[in-house]
Amino acid sequence: MIAFINGTVEALEENAAIIDTGAIGYRVYMSPYGPSALSTGKPAKIFTYLKVAEDAMDLYGFLSIEELSMFRRIISVSGAGPKAGLAILSVLRPAEFALAVVTGDFKAITRAQGVGPKLAQKIVLELKDKLENSDFIKTAGDTKDFSPIPQQSDNEAIEALCALGYTQSEAARAVSGAEGATTSEIITSALKILAKNL
Repeated sequence: MIAFINGTVEALEENAAIIDTGAIGYRVYMSPYGPSALSTGKPAKIFTYLKVAEDAMDLYGFLSIEELSMFRRIISVSGAGPKAGLAILSVLRPAEFALAVVTGDFKAITRAQGVGPKLAQKIVLELKDKLENSDFIKTAGDTKDFSPIPQQSDNEAIEALCALGYTQSEAARAVSGAEGATTSEIITSALKILAKNL
């Protein structure tokens, strides 16, 4: 219903931001790092998800489409509500969460407050076959010192490594840590990473 909010940051709270759009001030719930990346009085564009319940209408916000997309996938799992989604994305960036899912590392997901082993295992089981190559690629918001490389090159590199016999999770993990501006350079760097791990 509300795809995004574009306005001025009126106030910041521990887990929310108040965005002034001119006539309306929206309280948008975010993971802790969200408000820390915003500044009062500065413009902000926040991608949103509206949760409608019998007694409330809550707006959840994200600084990137990738984070919103991963949030939607998490809450698609029965038993994983918006609070669990925010908690998970508070401890794992989207690409890190994707890797945890495909590698079956449910313990990494239990680091999120309120997410126990049973729910974490259920999330892994239900999402393991639903993630795509692009979900493993770090975006600018995943780490402070990360310089994103073209997503198309990353996808091509992952496909090439899979063709060489590596699993998708192995290929994705190597490409996420690889350096290079072209597909060829990324593959070469990723192969060196894979060789070290053998």
